[in-house]
Amino acid sequence: MRKIFLLLFIALALLAKEKVFVVERENNALAVIEDHKLKNEIKNMHNCNHAVVKFIENDGYMITRDGYLIKFDPIHEKKLKEVQASKSAIGFTLAKDFIAVANYANKTVEIFDRDLRHLQTIDTGSRNVGIKVYKDYLVFAAMDSDAIWVMKKRVEFVPLKCLGPGGKPMMEKKIRFEKFKVIENAGEVPFDALINDNLYVVGFFNSPFVGVLDLKTFEYKQVPLRLGKRSIVLKVPHFGFWSVMKDKFFIPAVGDHKVFVFDKDFHFIKAIEVEGNPVFTALSPDRKYLAVTFSGKKFPIVQIVDTKSLEVIKRFDFGGMVLHVRWSQEEPLLYVSNNGQSQVIGMDTKSWKRLFSIPVPKPSGIFLFEER
Repeated sequence: MRKIFLLLFIALALLAKEKVFVVERENNALAVIEDHKLKNEIKNMHNCNHAVVKFIENDGYMITRDGYLIKFDPIHEKKLKEVQASKSAIGFTLAKDFIAVANYANKTVEIFDRDLRHLQTIDTGSRNVGIKVYKDYLVFAAMDSDAIWVMKKRVEFVPLKCLGPGGKPMMEKKIRFEKFKVIENAGEVPFDALINDNLYVVGFFNSPFVGVLDLKTFEYKQVPLRLGKRSIVLKVPHFGFWSVMKDKFFIPAVGDHKVFVFDKDFHFIKAIEVEGNPVFTALSPDRKYLAVTFSGKKFPIVQIVDTKSLEVIKRFDFGGMVLHVRWSQEEPLLYVSNNGQSQVIGMDTKSWKRLFSIPVPKPSGIFLFEER
């Protein structure tokens, strides 16, 4: 009996295939890759210049540069619905009962339900970045006022005019966010943030530190960065959960050729010297390796860092412009988005050899989906 269950488990594991969605930056489309081949394209996805894709359960969502929030079906690979959240958006976050969009042009945060019905406008008077969820709190940074906003979710049930069984009024669930706390003078020009457990970590363009807000105690501290001579920033570094280990945080420097390493309590460990201004730092699923991408003259380069020794161990020059990387969750594989050569490249992470190249028009962000 045990052997039968084991064989069934192995068979199911072999059947489970991740699907890769790649933003076509200049083509208003979302490419679909499966089994190392271009399978499909979802068209009419608006301005994909800085588009971001996220999944929750079996729903896919995308925010576009021109402010459209799009819901799509990642299983059947089709667009379902869209709403314009603003004239220009930069990021969003998903929860089981709402979606929050951080806007640039409208200087608001917009709240929607999972079916894209509008619930609330939060007027911040600022461009907004680094939007995250922690328990019943919504947290984001106000780029123009150098502040961190913490909003608390309130849920109430409102009676509808129609009656339900037994003549009782039908009730509708209403979600609303109220301002709970604002951290003023957090740092100059916040640009992105990550969240790990109760720690909200935000980076700044013009301050030589990162900000760390403990969402249990609401204590805030500024953690210095050992920055050298800074150069012009051509592409903003990105923070993300993909750069967090159990015992380490990896933070790309702004305008310096370094990736900073901190422990889980944000004590400094090391500044890893890298080849250029880092943009993405992405950890492999086994947390053994960190892939680093760059901007400017170093756009074609990807470096691999050993997370134990904290040394650069591999360097690849792909030519063109590498805009994103993503580690497969199922295979020893690193996907590389080469915008300059209109390719998505698969690197075998055992041999570190190129396994395949898939033609995708002007690719940027790579996002993985597994059916739930």
